[in-house]
Amino acid sequence: MTSTPHDAVFKRFLRHPETATDFLTLYLPEAIRQRCDFSTLRLQSASFIDEDLRARYSDVLWSVQTTCGTGYVYVVIEHQSSPDSHMAFRLMRYAIAAMQRHRMPGTKRCRWWCRCFLSRCNQSVSFSLNWLDEFADPQLATTLYGCPFPLIDVTVMPDDDIVQHRRVALLELMQKHIRQRDLSGITESLAAVVMLGYTNRRQLRMLFHYMLQYGNTAEPGVFLRRLARRLPQYEETLMSIAQKLKQEGRQQGRLEGREEGHRRACKKAADARRCALPAVCYRMASTKRWYRRSPDCRLMNYSRCVVNVLPRQPLPGAKIRRAGLR
Repeated sequence: MTSTPHDAVFKRFLRHPETATDFLTLYLPEAIRQRCDFSTLRLQSASFIDEDLRARYSDVLWSVQTTCGTGYVYVVIEHQSSPDSHMAFRLMRYAIAAMQRHRMPGTKRCRWWCRCFLSRCNQSVSFSLNWLDEFADPQLATTLYGCPFPLIDVTVMPDDDIVQHRRVALLELMQKHIRQRDLSGITESLAAVVMLGYTNRRQLRMLFHYMLQYGNTAEPGVFLRRLARRLPQYEETLMSIAQKLKQEGRQQGRLEGREEGHRRACKKAADARRCALPAVCYRMASTKRWYRRSPDCRLMNYSRCVVNVLPRQPLPGAKIRRAGLR
């Protein structure tokens, strides 16, 4: 739906393939125009103008086949009489949004985009058409956004180099080794980093909890005690973590024991009442859900005893067969 008369006229003309071909032939850069086959122009039903700016701008998107695959031409028209000095940045933002929507599935390459801006201002355009010029330091912006971003890959860094990274050394060491088979192999490196004194106790506690929760170590308690011997000044902190892990293990064991006992009691009670559970009950027990095929029974959580689900009196023969109990 168009929002203004300007929008309606603009889209009525530039949505016509022959009109769009003439427009693009006139105004696209020569290097781009030579690569395009305008007989393949296809109108795309998309708009990327912000909702609160649609009274001032309209846009049309075309796809076209080129010498390097499918590309897009994105045209924006300005309906206001005064120029917008931030238009270059806004065009880039719209183009990025359009690229995201039209990424080629299953490939690593983005399709190229050409942006055009049709102005009808009463004043000549005095601002730069390069969005990087909107930054206070355009040269720095070009370096930041026109060059590859810096990649910090800790997996290829030697541990001896990481240890020299002061306050981020412990974090990098954890990130490098968190997925290895056994973390006990990095005890010496961890101790060496901690002994440098760049990490406070709160950070240590957080990182050790993270390491023991998401890392791999066969015996967490032994690992912490070994660290405590190397770091006597942090023995209290490490032992408190070990004690907490021990308590959590006991609680988990008690919970699993109660669940297993509950399942056994349910099965025993059902067998005692000579009401064999349907086979689906046994299959679903491992997923902590009990089912019955009877139409008058609903899905029951495993924490409720099957005795309470099964009827206390035998059902009539028809219902028993329907329930799958015989």
